[in-house]
Amino acid sequence: MEFFKIQKDIPFMKHVLVFNIVSIVVFVLSVFFLFTKGLNLSVEFTGGTVIQVQYAQAPNLEKVRGTISAMGYRDVQVQNIGTARDILIRLPVQEGATSDQQSAQVLAELQKETPDVQLLRTEFVGPQVGDELTQQGLLALAFVALGITIYLAFRFEWKFGVAAIVANLHDVVIILGCFAFFQWEFSLAVLAGVLAVFGYSVNEVVVIFDRVREMFRKQRKMTTSQVLDHAITSTMSRTIITHASTEAMVLCMLFFGGPSLHYFALALTIGIVFGVYSSIFVGSGLVLWMGVKREDLVKAPKASVDPNDPNAGAVV
Repeated sequence: MEFFKIQKDIPFMKHVLVFNIVSIVVFVLSVFFLFTKGLNLSVEFTGGTVIQVQYAQAPNLEKVRGTISAMGYRDVQVQNIGTARDILIRLPVQEGATSDQQSAQVLAELQKETPDVQLLRTEFVGPQVGDELTQQGLLALAFVALGITIYLAFRFEWKFGVAAIVANLHDVVIILGCFAFFQWEFSLAVLAGVLAVFGYSVNEVVVIFDRVREMFRKQRKMTTSQVLDHAITSTMSRTIITHASTEAMVLCMLFFGGPSLHYFALALTIGIVFGVYSSIFVGSGLVLWMGVKREDLVKAPKASVDPNDPNAGAVV
């Protein structure tokens, strides 16, 4: 489906060098912030106390969060679980206080405003669980990257696989760099968002690469740069429709989904924007720099041999 069709190819590859320099600068800055500032890991990764309480009536989550924040806790996670009356509270580790002491203090503060609140359970998430989650998250990212590379190498050509995985890792590192620079909380939901972006971004790259292969088969005289420009331009309508509709849904989660979905939606928002950018200027740019040509995708037909030719098979 196309809402519009661009008649003249947009010369994206003419400006690819400038945008590649911008990508390198942003990528290096993201890595710098990751190493210097680090990620603001949530309770799932660092360890802490998980408290579940129940109210007689559905409480105001912002009010509950404000009460706990006033106790000196930073970046407290407060969200509904199961029903609107059940609240799950995640507290970071507090020096000099056990898990039971933290839950008792929080419950006492909540009961000052709402006496009928009841404590249902208290759990302590140890740091070793956080280490395990970190390792599993990195393994998941590595397996996704490996699978995508192998898939594209078989479907197209190994240079396309390398270009696609670099473009997708570019998006992931920039997301992590933003979270490190602004010290936004990095939770399991955000990790899920990063993995979703990784899989989502490759879809755009595959569409463009598929059109590149099609154009190499149809057009024998077009250069690689011209083929890439035509492939990107011809898929522009589909790109705008797909990403605009997805971004509209993600923005609704960002602005109206509440604190529990805020950073998840924020990671998706950054990933979708940079996913479009990287598929055009990073992935396609790398294909151009690596010298992909028609012969890499379209194999020359073997010359037929006439069995009646007495010279057939003769060695000179």
